[in-house]
Amino acid sequence: MSHGSTPPKGGKGAAGAPAILSRRDVRRGAGGRRRTWWLVLAGVGAAVVGVAAAVLLTRGGTTTSTQSVTGSTCPLTGESAPGGVVPARPALAIKIGNYPDDRPSEGLNQADIVFEEPIEGAITRLVAVFQCQSPALVGDVRSAREPDIGILSQLSDPIFAHAGGIDPVLALLADAPLIDENVLGGTSAATVVHPAGRYAPYSTFVEPHALWALEPSDTTAPAPLFTYATGLPKEAVPGSGSGVHIPFSSSSDVTWQWDPSAGRYLRHYSGAPDMLVGGTQTSSVNVVAMTVQTFTGPWVENSEGAQEVEVVATGSGPLVVMEGGRPSPGRGADPALPGRPR
Repeated sequence: MSHGSTPPKGGKGAAGAPAILSRRDVRRGAGGRRRTWWLVLAGVGAAVVGVAAAVLLTRGGTTTSTQSVTGSTCPLTGESAPGGVVPARPALAIKIGNYPDDRPSEGLNQADIVFEEPIEGAITRLVAVFQCQSPALVGDVRSAREPDIGILSQLSDPIFAHAGGIDPVLALLADAPLIDENVLGGTSAATVVHPAGRYAPYSTFVEPHALWALEPSDTTAPAPLFTYATGLPKEAVPGSGSGVHIPFSSSSDVTWQWDPSAGRYLRHYSGAPDMLVGGTQTSSVNVVAMTVQTFTGPWVENSEGAQEVEVVATGSGPLVVMEGGRPSPGRGADPALPGRPR
């Protein structure tokens, strides 16, 4: 996937796998300081895209003993739908900031999927995808980037809420298979809430129910991205995947650490818990890391002259599924669909 430029031969950013941490490593604070680019996905569902490596977080399983998603099962998570009925609505993707001043975020633990992508300046942003659950508020909402196109193309024409973007990226969104909702203007501006104590550009939050209400005739749920597991593979070794370290940069130095009592991976930045609005920690049952390729594109993104980071989301690469404190290796990415693992 490339819009506006061609990736260099040999693939800038084709780095090694993320640091998988044992229980001993986690206790010692290990994980190294290897500099490489990654892309992270988080949430209740499962879907992977990446930049040198990608991390997916989900409540549903993604390994062995797979089953198709049907009937009352949430298509993006593999879990039973709230109330036994899948909501008659499309996927809703919301672009969320992840610079230190953007935090704390709101609504991430209610997402079906959250993608974390590298952008200019060695920072990251998030794309939170909702379908089966609808938190009251999500944010803060920031501007779109080129990698969003590949991420969103696999979600069956989703609604995409964002706070604008540079002209080339907005042109890509206009041609992409999605419903483009720029919350800085038009009817979608009415979905915006500015919470007390936040200041621009970190103060734009949105109400998911109001965004879905902009498209009342769109009642089709997205197609599943995975078949889902009912158990861990027999090769998984207990305690061998108690954490995974994703060193995007100094401002996004991420570790997911398995908490047996909670049955979830908890997210940390540089050793400190990543806390959400309301005081809960960002968490997920599963983490998937997939190695892919990134390169610097031709478009200038900010006043400092930083250029767009682009993602090659086709081809294949190493894949690691972190589930239940255990890693399972594999390979992922389908050349026929950008960013989709198999």
